[in-house]
Amino acid sequence: MPSSGGAPGGGPAANQPSHLPDDAQARVRTDIPSPARTWNYWLGGKDNYEIDREVGDATSALNPDLVPLARQSRQFLIRVVNYLVTEAKVRNFLDIGAGLPTESNTHEIAQRAAPETRVVYVDNDPMVLVHARALMRGTTPEGVTEYLDADYHHPQQILAEAANVLNFSQPIAVMFMGVLGFCQEYGTVKRIVDETMAGVPSGSYLVLWDCTDTSEAAKRGTEKYAESGTLPYNLRSVEQLDALFDGLEKVDPGMVSISQWRPDQAGEPVHVDGYGAVARKP
Repeated sequence: MPSSGGAPGGGPAANQPSHLPDDAQARVRTDIPSPARTWNYWLGGKDNYEIDREVGDATSALNPDLVPLARQSRQFLIRVVNYLVTEAKVRNFLDIGAGLPTESNTHEIAQRAAPETRVVYVDNDPMVLVHARALMRGTTPEGVTEYLDADYHHPQQILAEAANVLNFSQPIAVMFMGVLGFCQEYGTVKRIVDETMAGVPSGSYLVLWDCTDTSEAAKRGTEKYAESGTLPYNLRSVEQLDALFDGLEKVDPGMVSISQWRPDQAGEPVHVDGYGAVARKP
């Protein structure tokens, strides 16, 4: 289940995470699968352990669409960020639950089109923290890329700290990319989104997608994933995700399977059990 391309697998170099400093290493559990590391494995990354690969294989055996979903989620992010920077002229991004960095990260896409863009990543996974420190060195001279070690259950803390980096007098793109399923209670998810969007100015955007209960394979895979002892993922209905955008103005085509949001390729895009939308705060 999501947290942050390529196909799963890889050679020996893909089998061990990068070296972690002692302070972060002490927080890393190698006996329990990590959502961020498992997602990294499905994307073909190297920052995962054997336990993550075992759970990833067992889950994707029941739901073969997980790897296409992972790939489509990255393509969705690329298309959305490009739209926000080039068409909506957004220059501030708050990427909450950023996950482990891979190719085409939010700041890279945004700053390629507008080098002055400011990006704040938020996560509380220790491995994400270490990689984010390295990631921040790749920003443009004109832009700013920062990382907050914080939990999305605390929107007020995130907004207060992000205000040290982002320009809250301008529109801000708030991103929850496949991560709110790790919150068990839907009411809490609604509160998190509402409080976060209440704290950003008019003209800001909400970008949100999550895995949905739109197939039996998705349900089976999620149940298997929960058996691993890691943080379980809670599938939502399309209607529940749609309600998170109440009061906002959805950008065309609205709430759709993420592969169908302004696809680049011709023809009918593949359907995946992940739905999302982009919407503007009036």
